[in-house]
Amino acid sequence: MGENNRANLSNAAIILALGLVITGIILGSTWRKVSRSNVTITVTGSAQKEIRSDLAVWSGNFSNESATMTDAYQKLQQSSTKVKNYILSKGFPQEKIIFSSVNTSTLYRQTSEGVSTNEISGYRLSQSVSIESDDVDKIDQLSREATELILEGVEFNSNPPEFYYTKLSDLKIEMIGLASKDAKMRADQIASSTGNEVGEVRSSRMGVIQINAKNSTDVSDYGINDVSSLEKTITAVVTVSYSIE
Repeated sequence: MGENNRANLSNAAIILALGLVITGIILGSTWRKVSRSNVTITVTGSAQKEIRSDLAVWSGNFSNESATMTDAYQKLQQSSTKVKNYILSKGFPQEKIIFSSVNTSTLYRQTSEGVSTNEISGYRLSQSVSIESDDVDKIDQLSREATELILEGVEFNSNPPEFYYTKLSDLKIEMIGLASKDAKMRADQIASSTGNEVGEVRSSRMGVIQINAKNSTDVSDYGINDVSSLEKTITAVVTVSYSIE
């Protein structure tokens, strides 16, 4: 074999070796990129906001009883008038006052041992009244003062009011956005501490919305929608997975 042939073979071998090295580098880099693209970080973000109810619903009920149905009804009508006048005196318009239909119960005489007989002793008629208003403070006050009707001879029971926030749909969207920002911030902090950067969102899941009485820490898998408190706290939670770059 001549000197030229040996030189050519040597050069070819060198070129082949360099090609294999370069190919190895490219393949290694590509593999690292592919492998890295499969790395994700999953974080949970949350957001809280204090809200005040803007709608309240209150109800109460009253009753009268007598030996005859007619007399019981007349007494109930008198009680109904007193209830209406009382609510009007508290500044509520008449069109907001809703009375239910009259419920009737038959009363039976009992023996000295407390056993009911088939003998009718009288009738008990009852009715409820309700008000829905955006003046939540006035409703709250009415619910606590309405038993003053007892002083007027009305057998009255005031139920706890229910408080609602009517802009909840729009607020939920806002809260999810705030919780998502919190999740991104948490992911950035974790990634930067290891010299990495957060990439695209791979998956996201929204948790249930919790609406609790202010300062309450109750949590439910099905979500909470408190209606007993005027002041509330709404909490939103999201879980997001990001790729790592």
